[in-house]
Amino acid sequence: MLSLPWWIYIVIAGIIFSGYMTVRTAAKEREIDEAFIEKEGEIYMQRIREEKMRRQQQSL
Repeated sequence: MLSLPWWIYIVIAGIIFSGYMTVRTAAKEREIDEAFIEKEGEIYMQRIREEKMRRQQQSL
């Protein structure tokens, strides 16, 4: 293993680092997407509640 040129070790380290950053970025994007979906879902549920209350007020 030590008979390889030094730059090959740098390339291998770069590949490993790139893989790590890809996994880390994907996890972060998943968190951001879940937070966005949760926020949009809450806005939707609020609209449904408001519409339900509006209909109840009209029926009285």
